[in-house]
Amino acid sequence: MFMGEYQHTIDTKGRLIIPAKFRHELGNKFVMTRGMDGCLFGYPMSEWQEVQSKINVLPVSKKDARYFTRFFFSAAVECEFDKQGRINIPGILRDYAKIQKKCVVVGVSNRFEIWSDSRWLDFSTDAEKNFNEIAENMIDF
Repeated sequence: MFMGEYQHTIDTKGRLIIPAKFRHELGNKFVMTRGMDGCLFGYPMSEWQEVQSKINVLPVSKKDARYFTRFFFSAAVECEFDKQGRINIPGILRDYAKIQKKCVVVGVSNRFEIWSDSRWLDFSTDAEKNFNEIAENMIDF
């Protein structure tokens, strides 16, 4: 399980240190792609296979399904850690998430997310203001 919030910096070559707790959960390889809300999603290989299976049953006859599938998979990359626990985030993904220097790595149960620090601040400020209302609208846990 991925949880927690970690402030990090990406270097000029696009390398980012992934928190040690996350590296342990991810193993040797994982998949990263475009996520929702302008962040990046990172999945362990086993979880990626489940996501892929769910997407593969979307009807190719539906335009939204084709668009989502293309956008989601076209930027997906298999990542491996270097000896310092860093990954290289390709330019297409850094551009999508607007990650320049400071970023936030967030655990979200079965995946982790990478956010630019400014987008994360905007999101978390909004979520904090609306948390009670959002919680009330969700199914009871």
